[in-house]
Amino acid sequence: MIRDARHDGTLPARLHPSLVRDHQFPTAGFARRGFDPREVRRFLHRLALELASLHQEVARLTEENTTLKRLLRDRRSARANGGQW
Repeated sequence: MIRDARHDGTLPARLHPSLVRDHQFPTAGFARRGFDPREVRRFLHRLALELASLHQEVARLTEENTTLKRLLRDRRSARANGGQW
């Protein structure tokens, strides 16, 4: 199970820039200064997973876009040469 998954195994809503920008880390607690390192690592892990997912989606859409452009170019070329559309 992914560490940031809820107890029922589902993932929270996707990260949005405003969530990252506005995220508040809890303080470390009594006798310690700064943020709780576990909370920071957990959030960064979630952010990394989200970025990896977005990078995969961009790569997939780029490949699909290239394929569609090639198909359209081939169809236009065939039509210009007297072929069927």
